[in-house]
Amino acid sequence: MTNQTDDAPSASPSTIRRHAFVFPGQGSQYVGMGADLVERTPAAAAVLERADAALGFPLSSLILDGPAEDLDRTVNAQPAILATSVAYLEALRDEAEREGVQLAPLEVAGHSAGQYAAAVAAEAIDFETALQLVRERGRIMQERGIEGGMGAVIGLSDEQVHEIVEQAREHGEIAVANANAPGQIVLSGVIPALVFALEMSKTVGARRAVQLTVSVASHSPLMRRARDEFAKILARVPFRDPTVPMLGNVHGSVIRTADGLRTELTDHLVHGVQWTATVRRMVSDGVTDFVEVGPGRVLSGLIKRISPEAEVHATDARDSRLWLPGRPDEATA
Repeated sequence: MTNQTDDAPSASPSTIRRHAFVFPGQGSQYVGMGADLVERTPAAAAVLERADAALGFPLSSLILDGPAEDLDRTVNAQPAILATSVAYLEALRDEAEREGVQLAPLEVAGHSAGQYAAAVAAEAIDFETALQLVRERGRIMQERGIEGGMGAVIGLSDEQVHEIVEQAREHGEIAVANANAPGQIVLSGVIPALVFALEMSKTVGARRAVQLTVSVASHSPLMRRARDEFAKILARVPFRDPTVPMLGNVHGSVIRTADGLRTELTDHLVHGVQWTATVRRMVSDGVTDFVEVGPGRVLSGLIKRISPEAEVHATDARDSRLWLPGRPDEATA
């Protein structure tokens, strides 16, 4: 297997601004996301038309008009976020071309299912294929994953949470699903272990420890059957080497090859999202500006917690111009 990681280069001088694109995952969806953009930008509207044609049903109507309960279903939410993110990406590219501005991200990254939008941005996979993959991913996760749940723990150190997880394993399988930012961790596992871990977190002083309204235990060993089935699908996909270095979720390391990307997309179903490590790696590589390309501002908030000195920019901002390098930005988070 081709090596998918490399050693971190020395950081760029502080006077040089280098941007990266980051793409949100499930949980950032909302009815009407991207509506203003689609109305004013033909390039964005064309992306939603392509999505409808690729999937054979009006995904765009679900994105723009709901209902929310249908949009929130994993099998719909993942392609909807992907389509909206790529719509923002194409709008950025269109505006940059019209203004004669060069968009040259130093790196790209996605949070969980957001990795598929990052792969599209890095030209490692075409948009239509990515749509089919995330829809299958959502279906398989729902149908093949062992029933469980997820919970958020806020206000404890990583060490405290890992100790709690070790104790909770006496009640069943459980793992750290998302290391989102310092003091913000998501757990994933069977319900008895999850309930124990959340109660223990409250006991030792967590500001918040709450079970999330999901029925799947994403990014945990409970997704082994889903991973194995999805791996067979990914094996048939003609991935290309990313044209832009892409950061993976599993280790927070750089992916430069098609084989490395296929391995990442397989393994991250059963491994946690190392978002804190990913952002820190990007900063060490010289990224100074993070552009959240897609719905919401979840990643922008996490990045500011991980790296307060970084500049963050959200494309999802009403009544403002899209961010472009070198011009004032009304959408700074």
